[in-house]
Amino acid sequence: MTTATTLPLKPIEADFVEKLQETIDQRDAIRNVVGKAVQAGLRNVYFVGAGGSIICSYPAFYLLQREANLPVFQVQSDELNCSVPRLMGEGSLVVLASYTGTTKETVAAAKTAKAAGATVIAVAKEGSPLAEAVDVAFKGKSDLFELLVAYAILEKTGTSIDLADVDTAIANIPTALLDAVEKSSDYLGEIAAAFKDEPITYVLGSGASYAWAYGLAMCFLQEMQWKHAAGYNTGEFFQGAFEMVDDDTAVILWLGDDQTRPMAERGKRFLETYCKKARYIDVAELELPGIPKSVRGEVSPLVVAALANRLAQQYEAVRGHDLETRRYMFKVEY
Repeated sequence: MTTATTLPLKPIEADFVEKLQETIDQRDAIRNVVGKAVQAGLRNVYFVGAGGSIICSYPAFYLLQREANLPVFQVQSDELNCSVPRLMGEGSLVVLASYTGTTKETVAAAKTAKAAGATVIAVAKEGSPLAEAVDVAFKGKSDLFELLVAYAILEKTGTSIDLADVDTAIANIPTALLDAVEKSSDYLGEIAAAFKDEPITYVLGSGASYAWAYGLAMCFLQEMQWKHAAGYNTGEFFQGAFEMVDDDTAVILWLGDDQTRPMAERGKRFLETYCKKARYIDVAELELPGIPKSVRGEVSPLVVAALANRLAQQYEAVRGHDLETRRYMFKVEY
């Protein structure tokens, strides 16, 4: 861990738009793979991953759970290795992700799914163990990749979603997310500065935004900042965790611009009454240029993910704790 009290704030990546566009450029290839799976008799879909990768699959899982005409599941990689679902087999499409392509549980899960007879695809670095273990490997950002998979499934199996609006949204996602990060960066810095020394931080989110309540708490604050944190579904927060909150408690609430907005607003009403320290990050306040209103709900969790990453960089800067610093991960056997 660095001994510096602060670190320079990382600039927003110069290739921010290009990385997202690289994923979008594979859309036809994704459609082709999904189309073949549908023609072969697609029965169900599984999103599989660990840590940030299963977090990133949540928007796609959440969309299909609501809109698809077939069963969809989300399974943690090692859970799959230990307990293969009876429904997984011929006719199953298994979608995996790993940032490094080396996550051992996820590589094993790819082999487990193939042994069960499923078609297995992944987003992973070219030549990585995961890329070598699956039927078809793609490259790019996993949350956007998996959302493109979900939209391809809806296209091929039937949906009431306005696909023309989807096309417009996908074309504009890279610049819309960049605009959101640029315009939110200073406010995210204020949150990091205010909460940098808090003994524990609670993070809340509903709908597909719940994934980055859990993810901000576990991956960014616990793993990368060694800070005590806990992430909750905003609805579940009222089933017990809210008893820990008072005016001196650090709470971050994601408000997505989606169907679960009433849950987020309920959380905000409570916190405004009982928690003066609470901070709110509201996607509905962001312009998201080029994103049609009908698709803002599906794009919303991608915005939350991008803002969570920028918030983590702000914590890194004000705390002087590099996001790459680890005690155990990648260093010891576990």
